[in-house]
Amino acid sequence: MSRQLPATATVTRPRGDNGGSVSSRDFVTMSIAEQMFGIPVLQVQDVLGQQRITRIPLAPPEVAGSLNLRGRIVTAIDVRMRLSLPPRPRDAPGMSIVVDLKGELYSLMVDSVGEVLSLNDRDFERNPATLDLRWRQVSSGIYRLNNKLMVVLDVERLLDFSDLDGG
Repeated sequence: MSRQLPATATVTRPRGDNGGSVSSRDFVTMSIAEQMFGIPVLQVQDVLGQQRITRIPLAPPEVAGSLNLRGRIVTAIDVRMRLSLPPRPRDAPGMSIVVDLKGELYSLMVDSVGEVLSLNDRDFERNPATLDLRWRQVSSGIYRLNNKLMVVLDVERLLDFSDLDGG
């Protein structure tokens, strides 16, 4: 199962009260261990259902393996492991969000993919000090949404494995 997402740019909407405008950003939302995360929609190439993954010997534990996506080799990243969360139950199929980083494709393995949300920049907050250190290292900030916290993942930092083992 593959679903192509439409590319959308930063959206500017009228504010209404003083004639000014409010800048907003669009995010693809996902759930990992019942926590909501978001990735800027412009970084998302594809959304996939469960895929057959080939293990890569001697790869870091966060690298689940690789998969073939329309003839391209894609590195699969176990985001749960990257965020120091327990493994996904075997009976839960999971999904993947394919992102492009510097010309390379990566499949971010997540529990489920939600909707695309357009959020006002003025509601964006820096990471709170109480956010887990590992999560702070791979996120750019948060949005507080109707009793939920959406952590905005920074794809480049998420895929930077130089911080492993304190490096």
